Amino acid sequence: MALACGIVGLPNVGKSTIFNALTRSAQALAANYPFATIEPNVGEVPVPDPRLETLAEISASKKIVHATVRFVDIAGLVRGAASGEGLGNAFLSHIRETDAIAMVVRCFDDPNITHVEGAPDPLRDIEIVAIEMALADLATVGKRRDKLAREVRANPKQAPQLAALDNLVQALENNRPARSFAADSAEAALARELFLLSNKPMLYVANIDEAQITAPGPMVAAVVAHAKAENSRTIAFSGKIESEFAGLTDDEAQAFREDYGIASGGLDRLIVEVYDLLGLMTFLTTGEQESRAWTIEKGTKAPQAAGKIHSDIERGFIRAEIIDYADYVQYRTPEALRALGKIRSEGKEYVMREGDVVEFRFNV
Repeated sequence: MALACGIVGLPNVGKSTIFNALTRSAQALAANYPFATIEPNVGEVPVPDPRLETLAEISASKKIVHATVRFVDIAGLVRGAASGEGLGNAFLSHIRETDAIAMVVRCFDDPNITHVEGAPDPLRDIEIVAIEMALADLATVGKRRDKLAREVRANPKQAPQLAALDNLVQALENNRPARSFAADSAEAALARELFLLSNKPMLYVANIDEAQITAPGPMVAAVVAHAKAENSRTIAFSGKIESEFAGLTDDEAQAFREDYGIASGGLDRLIVEVYDLLGLMTFLTTGEQESRAWTIEKGTKAPQAAGKIHSDIERGFIRAEIIDYADYVQYRTPEALRALGKIRSEGKEYVMREGDVVEFRFNV
């Protein structure tokens, strides 16, 4: 199953508008009332990568194949979700099935767009979602703790694990997410094992209005500060404007971005941030038939990367011939690259790097 990022938040904050713009579709109902989305919508979105166009030009490739990332548009959450309010139980179960979270936070006032809490307040809205996830996590941890406490009486060697569970409980009760523990800690290991919602990597998406495109206001600043404090990330863009761009050609969209003073597309930045948040990276292949970006997890070794192309290549792996992308663009032909010693031969223990241009050698 491909890794997926859930788009979450309170009702009417722009989740479905952003999802539809990402997928260039209208499959998610975007409406001015709570719970317009009930069942989650799923979309595969290409990851922007201008390197592919350059490689395709050099290799005279017949087609280009981008890497993709999966987004899931999840129903809006309200207070009491962990107790079943609104669509709470469904909301929380759908989050549990994702690998990262993009939380959309409304950072603009508009009397024509209702807000489930009366008026936008980004930090309050973030806290509502965080509390509901923490309550769901506390229920999960509580069940494990009760069982482990009984086991510790018979086997005291498990006491350190019980102490780690108690640390998780204390953090969650103080609205501190499970992801705040160091990755190599006992608490983090338990959080992964228990699939805690608050352990998922988080990206805050500040949804702004047109007036804030070149000068984001205090609501955005509050979200950025909050994210920084918990070692999370933030991006800001206008979901409404980006949804309008999504229906245009690339050239038309770029012209309008220049009119608005937007340096880069918000959706492109969101896709790239989520791709990284999921722990993914890309290696590249190029030739006459196609130039392609292949998705692997960070830390993947060469044979397993080869297996993404075909399992036979992994089984018969001999070596990976690797060229740095910058060298490929500069010298352009295999003959020149080989003559200058720019093609590296790497074995089974080589850990792939972002943007490696690769040809795998293997036994049939």
